[in-house]
Amino acid sequence: MNLYDVEGAAGAGRSLEDKRVEGQLYFPDAQLAAMGIAPEQVAGIKVRGDSMETTLVDGDWVLVNLGDTDFRQEGVFLLMISGERRIKRVQRLAGGALYLISDNEHYQPEMIRPEQMREVEILGRCEVRIGKLF
Repeated sequence: MNLYDVEGAAGAGRSLEDKRVEGQLYFPDAQLAAMGIAPEQVAGIKVRGDSMETTLVDGDWVLVNLGDTDFRQEGVFLLMISGERRIKRVQRLAGGALYLISDNEHYQPEMIRPEQMREVEILGRCEVRIGKLF
């Protein structure tokens, strides 16, 4: 799988293919399948910033399941919002709004109203964290 060094607020690209590949990481297909991830639908993304601490720390890598964009079930997702890639905890609210939560309590949650949804693309669910133990 490709590992992309993609900052949370970087670029206006719609996909990862145009981004710089930082490296490669091998996971056996059977191991990915056991996690419910199709090998061709996974990307490694480098975490930038502190908004998701303590769940994700600056410099961590996350494996993103690009095949799972169903935000009806709460989780941590890679999103494209107004041209910016961001990793946030996503909750679906009644009426079709989304609530974007930073796990770091120093950041306020954001609400995406239904009429703003055209500015949001769910790129995939963050499934696995790879990071340094402290």
